[in-house]
Amino acid sequence: MDKPIETLRVILGDQVSPEIAALEGLDPRHDVVLMAEVLDECTYVPHHLKKIVLVLAAMRHFARALAARGVRVRYVTLDDPDNTGSLRGEVGRAIAALQPRQVVTTEPGEYRVLQDMLGWADAVEIRPDTRFVCSIADFRRWAGGRNGLRMEFFYRDMRRRTGLLITPDNEPEGGRWNFDAENRKRLPESVAVPDAQGFVPDAATAEVIELVRRRFTNGFGELDGFRFAVTAKDARAGLDDFIARRLPGFGDWQDAMHSGQPVLFHAVISPALNIGLLDPTAVCRAVETAWRSGRVPLNAAEGFIRQIIGWREYVRGIYWLRMPEYGALNALGATRALPEFYWSGRTDMACIRHVVGQTRQDAYAHHIQRLMVTGNFALLAGLHPDAVDEWYLSVYADAYQWVEMPNTRGMALFADGGVLGSKPYAASGAYINRMSDYCRGCAYEVKDATGPRACPFNFLYWDFIARHAERFASNVRMSMPLRNWERMPAERRAAIRARAAGFLAEMEAGRGATCSTA
Repeated sequence: MDKPIETLRVILGDQVSPEIAALEGLDPRHDVVLMAEVLDECTYVPHHLKKIVLVLAAMRHFARALAARGVRVRYVTLDDPDNTGSLRGEVGRAIAALQPRQVVTTEPGEYRVLQDMLGWADAVEIRPDTRFVCSIADFRRWAGGRNGLRMEFFYRDMRRRTGLLITPDNEPEGGRWNFDAENRKRLPESVAVPDAQGFVPDAATAEVIELVRRRFTNGFGELDGFRFAVTAKDARAGLDDFIARRLPGFGDWQDAMHSGQPVLFHAVISPALNIGLLDPTAVCRAVETAWRSGRVPLNAAEGFIRQIIGWREYVRGIYWLRMPEYGALNALGATRALPEFYWSGRTDMACIRHVVGQTRQDAYAHHIQRLMVTGNFALLAGLHPDAVDEWYLSVYADAYQWVEMPNTRGMALFADGGVLGSKPYAASGAYINRMSDYCRGCAYEVKDATGPRACPFNFLYWDFIARHAERFASNVRMSMPLRNWERMPAERRAAIRARAAGFLAEMEAGRGATCSTA
């Protein structure tokens, strides 16, 4: 592969799709595809070990699939002695060796990578990522001139654009755009939850697992038990399994949490979806077909499709519309460091302990665990958005900055001041108790806000309301908690704030994770 070539086509680790824009017009006789496993991308945050395995294994399988089609692939492994350790270094090395007439790639999912791409060569053609329903340019047009950017209105436009769950009269199926009110049931003890399908690593993936085990000895998370799909075939099998066995219950129980059920009725396709093993529109068509054939209820199909063409597309649009400024927003002035228990799970708060423990084991937690447990605590405790951003980007197998940052800074932390959502998603222990079994047997008392065993979510919730009362006074959606706070006797308010101050001081000193009477 030492003769000059026409086009060097660069494929990133989250772009393992045959239809990726960088491969359009590929001529196997004159073009070379470059794929490189580089240390910079493995370590810019302390990624979960399973995330590193997922990306590298998917890359290796994709490269083999391309080669089987007669495509010339220049593949650089992590342990290649000549590996420069960076994307820019490997592109530069390939250019020097191959002397291509042009370099073509696809726009990345992270702003920092885009800035790096611009310096890869004198001229790099960066093509739009056509795997999304709404392009970045289309989102900018949609957002232009609007006073507020609300996902619900964007979602309706995406429904109309795709025709998903739309009647011949161009109306929403079932007469409503959104069945969110039917997606919030607590899981009854009598409901049997199907196991999620996992995939036993083949020889190529096993090689990657051993490579990661050797190279990242101090990495976050558990490496054993890797079960993610790393090929398009397995990813589609996982989707089919979800539609057949768990999607019917997704509509009712997508917000539920249970200590013995890490997956419940969720799809767990986001790791495969976000690296390109599944096409989002095809996924939604498959779900719509299941509803039209009577296999799943409408609230399940609509709730799932909303997550894909509504929320997923919307947060990507917000990210690229507002970067790089979005990455520095801290509207609530949060300053506290991330507590150690976010990494270790060592805390008497049963909900945090369970979600962090599951995250360490699986590199996965569903959206309510992320938003209403770890995200909610970070909001109430005033943890700095930079630290929370890094944590979410590090610990989940599906995390890329375009999807992680708006969910963290916007949805969980309200650090964007209302760009993404109209109110902060703050909740006391009552919400967690209503939607899970975490509070049973917890060292803290979920109905107490001031005593020695008071649930930290309770006193931190009211302290959060008090701290930001002036800011939230003009927010109609925050009027009820503000009124409830103001109606409390002065002695109770003082006791709650004192309890919160003591807990936060202990937490900052590294001692705030243990109930004093446990």
